[in-house]
Amino acid sequence: MKALVKYASGDGNVDIREVEEPKCSDSQVKLEIAFCGICGTDLHVLHDTFRNYPPVILGHEFSGTVVEVGRNVSRTVSIGERVAGLGATAVTCGVCAYCRSGYFIFCPKRRGMGHGVDGGFTRYVVMRADQLYRIPQHVTLEEAAISEPFAAVVQAVTEFSRVRIGDTALISGPGPMGLLCLKLLVAEGVKAIVAGAAGDSHRLNAALQFGASAVINVGQQDLQEAVRDLTRGANVDVAFECAGHPDSVRGCINSLRPMGQYIQVAICGQDIQFPIDEIFYKQLTMCGSVCYTAHTWERMMKIFAEGRVRLTDLISDTLPLSEWRTAFDLCSKRKALKVLMYPEI
Repeated sequence: MKALVKYASGDGNVDIREVEEPKCSDSQVKLEIAFCGICGTDLHVLHDTFRNYPPVILGHEFSGTVVEVGRNVSRTVSIGERVAGLGATAVTCGVCAYCRSGYFIFCPKRRGMGHGVDGGFTRYVVMRADQLYRIPQHVTLEEAAISEPFAAVVQAVTEFSRVRIGDTALISGPGPMGLLCLKLLVAEGVKAIVAGAAGDSHRLNAALQFGASAVINVGQQDLQEAVRDLTRGANVDVAFECAGHPDSVRGCINSLRPMGQYIQVAICGQDIQFPIDEIFYKQLTMCGSVCYTAHTWERMMKIFAEGRVRLTDLISDTLPLSEWRTAFDLCSKRKALKVLMYPEI
């Protein structure tokens, strides 16, 4: 079968390769991939700025259909079920304090699919049954492919932040993660302002369609002045940094009210300078939100079941795996919202 493989360390070294179809062991479930989304992490793996273990198949945001179940699988999983895959727990020790507490993301032995073990930019993957989540009937396989990044946003917005109706939130960075934050905040009745750079006009227009109360193009407006105008001088209660850019980090900190809350959602990938005295004088709370727990996924599935947050309109492009260069280019140049790829027969 064909797969998108990081075949060697270093910048680049990614291409379509012919690989052996994985065999389903007695303790595994085999999944036929329907769609797999491109994440910023995939771009980092491409450029070797995120830890990876080549040769490895990329892709960790995927949905599919169960096609084989190992005879020793105890959890009820049926052939033909539509599922989303939690790839981050592909390898964990299961016994450290973080695994036992549910925060498997910090397990020192953890490896996730798409960078640590083979991922979803191919036709078939094999996984443990506990990594699979049945999706509600009204949720499409395209939407389900966005489950992984949506789970990260569910943690940031509903579990780590203190935001609630009546508050004003700033989302800096209108990429897929920022727009997912927006969708969840709008569903909770929170007033949300979305800020983006000069090249984000298409994404800022999408933010307005998704329910943003206002958008700020920092290429045309000063972020702090615009926030003060929109909040009548009060500034925002919480800021979600979703751009991973030094200017965005500083802008979020400066736009918060005293005793406000800062949530880091994006990877910056570099050391940055920021106004630390603002944290002191404003008595800000700062928090990073990386990935999710299994409990977060259970919460997300309840959100899906309620049907109040739909993700279909976030998907702007769906391309075959053979056009991966075009798909990655759309993401790196911010010409798309969410890009999915699918395996070709």
